[in-house]
Amino acid sequence: MNSKYYQEYFVLEREHWWFKARMKILETQVRKVIENQNGSGLKILNVGVATGATSQMLSKFGSVTSVEYDSDCCKFLRENLKMEVKEASFTDLPFGSGEYDLVCAFDVIEHIKDDERAVSEAQRVLKKKGNFIFTVPAYNFLWSSHDVINHHYRRYTKSSFDTLLKSSEKLELSFSSYFNFWLFLPIASFRAFNKLQKKSDDVKSDFEKFKGNNLINRLLYSLFLTENALLKHWISFPFGVSYLTFGKKL
Repeated sequence: MNSKYYQEYFVLEREHWWFKARMKILETQVRKVIENQNGSGLKILNVGVATGATSQMLSKFGSVTSVEYDSDCCKFLRENLKMEVKEASFTDLPFGSGEYDLVCAFDVIEHIKDDERAVSEAQRVLKKKGNFIFTVPAYNFLWSSHDVINHHYRRYTKSSFDTLLKSSEKLELSFSSYFNFWLFLPIASFRAFNKLQKKSDDVKSDFEKFKGNNLINRLLYSLFLTENALLKHWISFPFGVSYLTFGKKL
């Protein structure tokens, strides 16, 4: 990766309708997760921070330790955001056991070959009664060039991801739901159509393919964001393009 890529992704994380709506949903879920904890004094670990937008959001709730595997990304964050970031792997976190009140991984675990080891590390560094919140892409039948270009190993179902979390035997699930529900059918149809065309050379991310005008982008943002009101009140969606879950360490 080069600095131009990270500059483009930096803008994408803060201006694209999907990222903006997702960020509001994530912030709402974090508020739910920590509602029984102490205000802004939390010690938070954010794994796989990309260009830092989620860490900036999480800083509203406490002291954030940012972890990123990619050395070029770490360099970008230090030079452009003056953000402290720890270069490390999710499967070998350089922290002691029971250090954090909250561990977050937003669309990260699908990048990890040994996902069970990553979950084990997350629970290890969590304090007893500490909370976690994870999101992942959903359904392997939605696999596309977007997954290839983003170096995903897999997508998950509710069953497969909940089973993964329960394998640690120390994580208790409090809430889970699919999200990006309203756009599920259009996205699934588009990806199925692309597979039928068999354009193996068309390796692009969804963000490159779906470039609407400002009006369309605002409409998509508003539609996606309507899900926030339901998720806020603990209402789960039966399917969606993504999946989220949170809970605590026993």
